Amino acid sequence: MSAKILSVSRARQILKAAAQTRVLVLGDVMLDQFIWGAVSRISPEAPVPVVEFERESFMPGGAANVARNLTALGVSVEIFGAIGTDDAGRRLKTLLREQQIGCKGLVTHAGRHTSIKTRVVAHKQQMVRIDRETRDGLDAELTSRLLAELKAELPHADAVIVGDYGKGVVTQPLLNEIKTLCRERGLWLSFDPKPVHQLNLTHLSLITPNRKEAFELANLPDETRHTNPLADKNLLLAAERLLNELHPAVLLITLGELGMLLCQRGQKPFHIPTVAQEVFDVSGAGDTVISTFTLAIAAAASPVEAAILSNHAAGIVVGKIGTATTSPEELLKSFMR
Repeated sequence: MSAKILSVSRARQILKAAAQTRVLVLGDVMLDQFIWGAVSRISPEAPVPVVEFERESFMPGGAANVARNLTALGVSVEIFGAIGTDDAGRRLKTLLREQQIGCKGLVTHAGRHTSIKTRVVAHKQQMVRIDRETRDGLDAELTSRLLAELKAELPHADAVIVGDYGKGVVTQPLLNEIKTLCRERGLWLSFDPKPVHQLNLTHLSLITPNRKEAFELANLPDETRHTNPLADKNLLLAAERLLNELHPAVLLITLGELGMLLCQRGQKPFHIPTVAQEVFDVSGAGDTVISTFTLAIAAAASPVEAAILSNHAAGIVVGKIGTATTSPEELLKSFMR
């Protein structure tokens, strides 16, 4: 289905135009640490596997992974968030600069810990995750500093992405101001929600909840499942409620192995089946979706074209271990299968 609607040549055209755009990313930035090892025995101390350490690696996570996905596809990016004056914050900044991501918008605060997610992986399988983080909301001074940095860059931006991972950076006053600033400039504003926050998410350009988040945002129970999302009455009801109550220009619900559901007011929902060949790791797939969709919109793609492109990108990254990205070459190749 998707190949008929979005050809390889059109996908190439969108990616070429996206390379001329600039996207600002604001939200909870994190450092993803991966400890890689092998398991050959169970611990004599407790019924748990013993992971024999082989190596470790670090990658930008959270909103920083959104930025990383954008630069991997050739887009110019500036990141905005809060980090601590700690080793993790310094390592994260170094990684971002190595990947040509602008870091002027990263404000430091001695009272905050830079968020670190440590994943232990053995035999291509995640064994456990350990989170070290500050969840307190930003105070007025830090919010003001972040907004000042953002305002300075908005005149040179084509779109803005806000990634809320519940770590305290995205507050209601901050979001209200960003919505106003983007509306004044006619800028596309994408938002990755965290329903536990209960923010006012009205009048955004794009909201990208997964199925669980969509039902939580709609305040509805998810009591039924259907292999065909277009025949899933509960899912369609949740989507309709979100469109009517939050008034986004586009609602994109990610459905894991069932792909995505693209919803717009006054139009029938559009289902995009997954193109994933193999699924090794879904961590960071949502970051890939929101980044690819937004860069496509900034490159003048239609919402349907943007959704199909982001679905292909997500299909590639879930076939990789860890928080991964895809390249323009990989993305175009996926349309040739």
